Amino acid sequence: MAEIVVGIAASHTPQLSSGVDMWDDHGERDRTKNKLLGHDGEWVEYEDLLASADPAIAAQLTPQVWEEKYARAQRGIDTLVATLAEAQPDVALVIGDDQWELFRDEGVPTFGFFHGDQLWDEPRSGEDAAKMAEGVRRAQWAAHGEARATHSVDAALSRHLTGVLCENGFDIFCFSAQNDRRSLGHAFTFPRYRLGLPATTPIVPVFINTYFPPNNPTAERCFRLGQVIRQAIESWEPGLRVAVITSGGLSHFVVDEELDHQVLDGLLASDFESFGDLPRTKMRSGNSEILNWVTAAGVLEKHSATVVDYVPGYRTPAGTGTGMAFAYWK
Repeated sequence: MAEIVVGIAASHTPQLSSGVDMWDDHGERDRTKNKLLGHDGEWVEYEDLLASADPAIAAQLTPQVWEEKYARAQRGIDTLVATLAEAQPDVALVIGDDQWELFRDEGVPTFGFFHGDQLWDEPRSGEDAAKMAEGVRRAQWAAHGEARATHSVDAALSRHLTGVLCENGFDIFCFSAQNDRRSLGHAFTFPRYRLGLPATTPIVPVFINTYFPPNNPTAERCFRLGQVIRQAIESWEPGLRVAVITSGGLSHFVVDEELDHQVLDGLLASDFESFGDLPRTKMRSGNSEILNWVTAAGVLEKHSATVVDYVPGYRTPAGTGTGMAFAYWK
């Protein structure tokens, strides 16, 4: 039977991979946003967020603090790279959200599985690259490498997971062909480019629509999805060593330390009730990637979680930035 040998979770924000000298650039983009998700789950403009922000945040914006936080984040990634390498998985279940990358106007599935043998990704180039903000462009290597690359998929295991999920009441979108002009999204490539997943290790992507309403799943539904995926993996006869990898989040584009610690405490307790209330109003915008972590927690419910570090990456006095977190399960 297949065996889950490790779980890995990390933020994948460009703030993590652009170089600390680009944190100002990321902050400048925040200042131009007219729709930021506040701590109360309501949309707010930057200036209104700034007016109500804790003045103490300013102390988090010095070059020295930024350098220290950036170094901590890199150490967090290094720990996850070493943990994943030590586990030597045969296949990686990669849980993530597509952000208008593979899926667009023709349909965005709540839950999707790919049944083909490979997917490809590639970095933006030409005019598309020129339109990117400098900080995002500097971090593109962590999402799409330097040229088009293929990612082998364990189609048989993906079909098996789809079948078991459908038997347990989940409606799954399955597809076996990739649009020839659409790259695999960064949530599914980050494990390879930043977490050291070997190019020879096949993946099974689990696509979750966290970002685009109205067909977003609840946190409870995501946890249950993870539980059934675990059951399906454990019933898979080939004796594979399976890694479970997720990325994204935690809170952004407004750092919400209370929410982030609530999520991390839930991981450590290993049951859905321990997460407490994760209302749909807060599971929007960048915060919605928390649902990826909740799904992974369901898959890894029987394993012990370790939080390597949590780094509140403030980048403006209004409290914008990313709650960067790093965790593993064994």
